[in-house]
Amino acid sequence: MLIEKYMTANPKTIGKNISAVRAYELMKKHGVRRFPVVSNGEIIGIITDSDLRSAGPSQVISFDEAERKLFPDLYDLLKRITAEEIMERDVISIGPDQSVVKAAETMLKNRVSGLPVLDSQKRLVGIITESDIFKVLVDFSGINTGKITLGFRLEDSPGAIQKVVDIIRENDGRVAGIFVLYPEDDQGYRHVYIRLKDFAPEKLEKLKNAVKAEFAIIGVIDDS
Repeated sequence: MLIEKYMTANPKTIGKNISAVRAYELMKKHGVRRFPVVSNGEIIGIITDSDLRSAGPSQVISFDEAERKLFPDLYDLLKRITAEEIMERDVISIGPDQSVVKAAETMLKNRVSGLPVLDSQKRLVGIITESDIFKVLVDFSGINTGKITLGFRLEDSPGAIQKVVDIIRENDGRVAGIFVLYPEDDQGYRHVYIRLKDFAPEKLEKLKNAVKAEFAIIGVIDDS
């Protein structure tokens, strides 16, 4: 789950002197919601679509020709506002050799939806966004190889998960992915979610009975 495997490499950037109007035009053209702002090859800020909308009424910044005529003076002012004036200067970044989970944690903690990716020399090599995180979640979950997930409440002890997996295999099941959570309100236990590879429906009931005899089942999730 390395960031470099999921980030957008060599992302589009803008210079600090570009106007708010031009920056928004480029966002629409390239279908992105943020631009790193660079100067002399160094990232000095980041500007998002919300930064641009905050610079003036949406009627102006969205560049509708009819609405633009209603605010000619304000529109002219926006053309003079530069990216440097409205960009976020305190850039929160991450490295390409860190995990996507770390990126998600950093985004959540700082309430941002994208992070510039900088190498060890502080050079911009990519950008990772919430959309990339969603892709990782889908890939990591194994949902493309199986639709059934079994949830268990297991003691936090060595070998507990292996015992569950052994029962699944004994009943012709195959594991597509495993998620483990440690709920704060359930100390000493883990909540383990095991996604099964495509599994014959007629065998599911037998499997559920087999694992229920040994473990507490939180639930059975069908993502069909």
